[in-house]
Amino acid sequence: MDTLPINDIPMLVSAINFLLRDKLFDNLDEICEHYDLQRNELEQKMKENGFEYSEELKKFW
Repeated sequence: MDTLPINDIPMLVSAINFLLRDKLFDNLDEICEHYDLQRNELEQKMKENGFEYSEELKKFW
């Protein structure tokens, strides 16, 4: 995946969870670094749209 669908929140949640579930990345920090995203901004955007990141589960839900 070359880019993330940053403006389509449901697709973004799905893409990030896919990358983590299939172990293409070990954690959200690695995804943010790879795609040049600020983790705090990403998490805030997701929170505003009703999603929260779980470190324990390694996914947005």
